Amino acid sequence: MKVLMFGWEFPPKIYGGLAVASYGITKGLSLQGDVETTFCMPKPTGEEEDFLKIVGMNQVPIVWRDVDYNYLKSRLTRNMTPEDYYSFRDHIYSDFSYMHVNDIGCMDFAGGYPGNLHEEINNFSVIAGVVARQQEFDIIHAHDWLTYPAGVHAKMVSGKPLCIHVHATDFDRSRGKVNPTVYSMEKNGMDYADCIMCVSELTRRTVIEQYHQNPKKVFAMHNAVYPLSQEYQDIPRPDHSKEKIVTFLGRITMQKGPEYFVEAASLVLQRTRNIRFVMAGSGDMLDAMINLAAERGIADRFHFPGFMKGKQVYEVYKNSDVFVMPSVSEPFGIAPLEAMQCGTPSIISKAIGLR
Repeated sequence: MKVLMFGWEFPPKIYGGLAVASYGITKGLSLQGDVETTFCMPKPTGEEEDFLKIVGMNQVPIVWRDVDYNYLKSRLTRNMTPEDYYSFRDHIYSDFSYMHVNDIGCMDFAGGYPGNLHEEINNFSVIAGVVARQQEFDIIHAHDWLTYPAGVHAKMVSGKPLCIHVHATDFDRSRGKVNPTVYSMEKNGMDYADCIMCVSELTRRTVIEQYHQNPKKVFAMHNAVYPLSQEYQDIPRPDHSKEKIVTFLGRITMQKGPEYFVEAASLVLQRTRNIRFVMAGSGDMLDAMINLAAERGIADRFHFPGFMKGKQVYEVYKNSDVFVMPSVSEPFGIAPLEAMQCGTPSIISKAIGLR
């Protein structure tokens, strides 16, 4: 089976759980022996693993350019050959000369989640039309709302079945203050999908009840964690007999409920002072949380080490006595599983699909 998969991020460039989930799914499929996955993303680094085919949408032309072979070799990353480029060029399906393209007829992407995100989502779906015409595949798999338009476009071009993967909905990200544009994109993707995979039963119920989808095509497919490598198993656990460490690790955004972690820490520190609190991660609420800790008079017991990745994540887990996930809406929540792998007990809110 050949899978045409659309995703917004993939290791080694990780912005959040979406990259980790995309890696896990594609890696698992590669081990089946009879599945080939082509993973389309906005802007690869060129350092992705080679168990799957990576297509950088920033290197797929939508405007015809007469480009020299050797020049192409100097412009393309290792994921794309000049032969690939010329093949995609042969499948340009419309006149996009009015759009902003570079010298080889491709659109640039910022990577990640820039201020013009909706524009990049639209550009991504335009390019998906070229990819869907050029590639041979049996099924389409689109991760999260960012790539639903691309998945829908590929289905309309090819007639192949579309499976969308719901990692979260805007009801989770916005605390109920749903963005109507995002909701419309999510619902349109669900309406066109032949199969809707949800990361938990909690998310499945949201899809059925809030997006009015047929329950027969909506399935809960839970996330999981890989067994720890020996390197991570061997990370030592420090002695905290004098001071305990309580940790929050994740995006410091509204959905994750970071203010509840700070407020709970303030209450705990009114009872005892032999505890330190760690808020590891980055996000749009980081400055507000630093200020809140100062306002509560607990800044001397709070640490903000920033974004963690790779081995650093497991060092943080191993260095913690308790892991806390206070999310106000969490479709699944893989971090508590990672913490428990490291022998660190987890406290989670009742709004987490992991329950």
